[in-house]
Formats: sequence, structure tokens, C-alpha cells
Amino acid sequence: MSSTFYLIGIGLFVGFAAWLLFIWAVKSGQFDDPEAPKYRMLDDDDEPAKPVNSAEKKSP
Repeated sequence: MSSTFYLIGIGLFVGFAAWLLFIWAVKSGQFDDPEAPKYRMLDDDDEPAKPVNSAEKKSP
């Protein structure tokens, strides 16, 4: 019965340590995507150009 308490304690300790390591990894930028910047320039998010009216074109 006492070994169950030891295993529960060890499991909680390992789980807490893993959680702390995960938080550290997120804050230090380990999960940043290094591939995204080179594909970001291919995204077409520019607004389309406004059509020019022929009346505006002929103004003196």
C-alpha cells in the first residue's frame, strides 16, 4: 500500500517537471516555425487595385 503512495508522488513530480519544461520551451521559442517566413511572401493578402474610370482619366 505504501508503494502506491510513492508511485503517486513520483508521478506527480514527473508530471509537474514535464509541465515546467513545456512552459520553458514555449517561452524560449522552441515551437516557432522556421519555415513560415519564406512562404509568407507568397500569401496574396494585398487589396485589389481600384479600377480607373474613364472620366477621371480624361481630366485636364
